[in-house]
Amino acid sequence: MTTRVDPNSPIHWPGAITLFGTTIAALILVPAYAWFNDYSTAAWVSFVVLAILNGMAITAGYHRLWAHRTYEAHWSVRVLLMFFGTMAVQNSVLIWASGHRTHHRHVDDTEHDPYSAKRGFWFSHMGWMIRQYESGKEDLSNSPDLLKDPLVMFQHKHYTALALGINFLFPTLIGFLVGDLWGVLLLGGLLRLVWCHQTTFFINSLAHIWGRRPYTDENTARDNDILAIFTYGEGYHNYHHLFQYDYRNGIKWYHIDPTKWLIAGLSFVGLTKNLKRCDTFAIEKARIAMQFKRAEEKLAHPSAMQAHVDAMKARLAQEYEHFSHALQEWAKLKEAWYQDTKTALKNGETLAAYKAKFKAMEVEMRLQRKRLQALVNQVQKPALAI
Repeated sequence: MTTRVDPNSPIHWPGAITLFGTTIAALILVPAYAWFNDYSTAAWVSFVVLAILNGMAITAGYHRLWAHRTYEAHWSVRVLLMFFGTMAVQNSVLIWASGHRTHHRHVDDTEHDPYSAKRGFWFSHMGWMIRQYESGKEDLSNSPDLLKDPLVMFQHKHYTALALGINFLFPTLIGFLVGDLWGVLLLGGLLRLVWCHQTTFFINSLAHIWGRRPYTDENTARDNDILAIFTYGEGYHNYHHLFQYDYRNGIKWYHIDPTKWLIAGLSFVGLTKNLKRCDTFAIEKARIAMQFKRAEEKLAHPSAMQAHVDAMKARLAQEYEHFSHALQEWAKLKEAWYQDTKTALKNGETLAAYKAKFKAMEVEMRLQRKRLQALVNQVQKPALAI
């Protein structure tokens, strides 16, 4: 398939005017105002707070709630997420989530992925919104759940009026309250909007170019800790593309994922529920499979010493046999669990026994991953004795 971006596709004027207009205005007006006036502390606070609220509304609302259904939220949370998500001016939930589902289904396909990274950085970052490309045609058939959602459809029907009204009236109200109307309009209004656009767009572009791929190399998505900081946890993109129905993107306690913390925190007070987490065993399985693949690639390198290669291959084969056996045991355990569930035999004692077995297998998978990583590290040092 071609990766060429058709320059003859008609311009999408609403997108072009919004994106270029706000960016150019921010580049000119924000420093020009600062030349003649000092921005108040309140104006800067409005920028930071509104940027966070808008960004989190996109990540926790548009993305993890509506696009992927990774959790359920109380109506009050849904309204707030929709309010501040509308303020971010990234289209309606219906269009955003539907397009994102298409992206996941056809990731990297240059004909069907709306913002395929294989069509270049510019295309995946902003270009796909500037012209009316064939790959960007709306197809709402993947969103029957959203089409039945009254709140989603209300926003979609009145999106333009809501987006314009919120973006002008809300910063204006804040500006009057803090006594710095123009400062808040420029920082909390204009600059905040451009900042939120660009940080979100980096997930479609930079997060498919820069970073590591610990879970899969079947697509271009990368994990990037730096991007995670500016995108409220969305930087763990390689994980997300393989485990899209997990409410978390950063699965380790030290991963910077404020969106995960928000969703989990709200669950403690009953405002979110049914938080979906992908199977720990499946996650470890993906990581180990990638380690096997990388080890095999390194062993195929012609510079490696033959004796070293033979010894490493033998150890790799042994680990792979252990890995295959673990997968078989996991499948058997899952089947037994399902059968007990179907026949109503899942009493407290049985449940505890299964949990203990699952936990033991997860621990064993982690240990194997560490052994395999040590093996990969040795492959990188062919001169060392085994």
